[in-house]
Amino acid sequence: MDWLMGKSKTKPNGKKPPAEEKKQYLEPEFTKVRVVDFDLKELVVLPREIDLNEWLASNTTTFFNLINLQYSTISEFCTGDTCQAMTACNTIYYWYDEKGKKTKCTAPQYVDFVMSLCQKLVTDEEIFPTKYGKEFPNSFESLVKKICRYLFHVLAHLYWAHFKETVALDLQGHLNTLYAHFIVFVREFNLVDAKETCIMDDLSEILCTPAPPPAPVPAPSAPTSSPSPSSQNHVTER
Repeated sequence: MDWLMGKSKTKPNGKKPPAEEKKQYLEPEFTKVRVVDFDLKELVVLPREIDLNEWLASNTTTFFNLINLQYSTISEFCTGDTCQAMTACNTIYYWYDEKGKKTKCTAPQYVDFVMSLCQKLVTDEEIFPTKYGKEFPNSFESLVKKICRYLFHVLAHLYWAHFKETVALDLQGHLNTLYAHFIVFVREFNLVDAKETCIMDDLSEILCTPAPPPAPVPAPSAPTSSPSPSSQNHVTER
């Protein structure tokens, strides 16, 4: 079944979500932790000799695999009991079938739908061709945007609902770097609407700003030493 995405700022029972909690992932002690410290923009810019669709396909497949892996590290904590809805900040995501029927699902169910659909798309030779000379379909860009939108939801949920577990596993540096790399990529090629990602703008602003280069360490000045005894002229009295 082809699933469509929907989101709402109210709970499934119609009640408004609780007041926004303190965002631990914004605390400086955590945001400063990265796996790399160079400008990620350099990683996402389209190389001159590479076809745009090839570049989008390669990066989208890589992000799918990395985000799927990142989620797997905390999947045992993301259950139907702990995450009864797919939440991120003050947003709850819903699924809709092709007839427009809203489907209530837990976060692990939602993520399973996301990963299953992405897996199906990125391994479809008609959509993500790997053979030389095979053309990309006209719908390719729209499908890449769909995948990226779904993957953003998973990343947002990881921060909102499972950042404590991520820190406990000492994986916040990996998550921060993956998130920043992904956001820089989708911004570079306009793959996710800004209205979709705005719920995480506070984090994006921090993580996607290149870190200033470390201040140069001044070279230690050479110590002034007195001449060694061996270098001094000695007069022997007779």
